[in-house]
Amino acid sequence: MNRLKGKVAIVTGSTSGIGVGIARLFVAEGAKVVVCGRRQEKGQAVVDEITKDGGEASYHFMDMTKIESVEALINDTVEKYGKLDILVNNAANVGLKDGRVDELTLDMWDAIFQSDVRGTFYATKCALPHMEKNENGGSIINIGSMASCSGDLGSTAYACAKAGVDKLTQYTALQYGKKNIRCNCVRPGLIVTPENEAHVPQALKDIFLSNIEVNRYGCPEDIGHMCVYLASDESAYVTGQIVNVDGGLNSHVSTVAQFKELNSRTW
Repeated sequence: MNRLKGKVAIVTGSTSGIGVGIARLFVAEGAKVVVCGRRQEKGQAVVDEITKDGGEASYHFMDMTKIESVEALINDTVEKYGKLDILVNNAANVGLKDGRVDELTLDMWDAIFQSDVRGTFYATKCALPHMEKNENGGSIINIGSMASCSGDLGSTAYACAKAGVDKLTQYTALQYGKKNIRCNCVRPGLIVTPENEAHVPQALKDIFLSNIEVNRYGCPEDIGHMCVYLASDESAYVTGQIVNVDGGLNSHVSTVAQFKELNSRTW
């Protein structure tokens, strides 16, 4: 339970959903965690729960679309804890219904890119100088999306933004690996959280479950466990990787579910 003992971590967008799952597991493994996001009441509730159980965490307001807010988050964390070992870029604008190319406005496109790519880039940029000062470097973990794996009928801007996160991951890993700073990306599949469960239609769940290779949907802890590994020294030789944590959703051809319904292996 001490895989992250002595490490200081920032988990952006950790006032709900996947971010909370990551933050809780980091603390359980001995890290000091900065919970951050725009919803102060929810963020403080996460911190209170963590500290009640004996962990160490603090809340910091952050708006990924504001550069001064990102700068303050990084600088205040280092001032408070003396260093920064782990950055999880989880905060994002999940525009799953942003539409087709012809339906998108430039404002819609820019809003998603500002939070999902620009915000991730700038948080990384601000964290790098501090990680360079660490004897053991640091670990940057970007939270991507299965939306970037292939084309779809909608979510165009979101998918393109997350594809940018994939590429940013590889460039960061290459450019800073010799300074002992690793960067990896985790692509979640369908993750059902307390916040989104009531809003995910059963028909959508059924579609996903017929294509997932295991017998359940994902949960925040599934992403959290992978992030613990990538943040820990156990993954010291792992960098520049884009890891799908999706129950096998993207590991097979797209017609598998339909052939299962036909009780057939092929045509």
